[in-house]
Amino acid sequence: MSQWANIKAIAFDLDGTLIDSVPDLAAATNATLVECNLPQVSDALVRSWVGNGAQVLMQRALSYASSMAEDSTELQTQLEQVMPRFMHHYGEHLQQHSLLYPHVLETLQQLTQAGYKLAIVTNKPYRFTVPLLTAFGLDGLFSEVLGGDSLTKMKPDPMPLQHLLQQWQLDSTQLLMVGDSKNDILAAKAANVMSIGLTYGYNYGEDIGLSEPDAVCEHFADIGKYLQSQ
Repeated sequence: MSQWANIKAIAFDLDGTLIDSVPDLAAATNATLVECNLPQVSDALVRSWVGNGAQVLMQRALSYASSMAEDSTELQTQLEQVMPRFMHHYGEHLQQHSLLYPHVLETLQQLTQAGYKLAIVTNKPYRFTVPLLTAFGLDGLFSEVLGGDSLTKMKPDPMPLQHLLQQWQLDSTQLLMVGDSKNDILAAKAANVMSIGLTYGYNYGEDIGLSEPDAVCEHFADIGKYLQSQ
């Protein structure tokens, strides 16, 4: 029996995996930069900064726009001051421009009907994760939703995946992590679970294959085909 046949549950990343959220993240980032009298940045730059949570995104944006080092004391002080404003702006821009990637909804429905338990494991703050899932009609498909602040550690730490294994009383061979970033693949490897890397999302300009997931898919629908064909 193949390893894929053992899978009973699937954890999905959110940004860059299910939803292209960069347009709204960029809008919130730029609204915050304008309030700081700093130049705005492109969607392409924001796309390269996404993946480590809201605070790191804003830290990278401030560093770039102000030419301050990311670890400087001055930048850290400014970051603490502007994060509430970023969170406010993003709350206002959650799904104005964001889009569901092709075939996400029907593929998730098919996986649910096939008996897989589904979870969200994202580094996005929980307060934004649930409304975003609801806005795209995905909220009823997931048995567990973990945001970047739901536990004390986030991806690439294995804690969120280990939490799922405990919650669902699964062996590590029974859980699959699906994501577009090396953080997803690193978390999966650290938790000793299988992983699928998606090529279309946000991965700091790197080929997801370099992180050596167990499989690479170009399209979201390929996940279902891959599992069914094994």
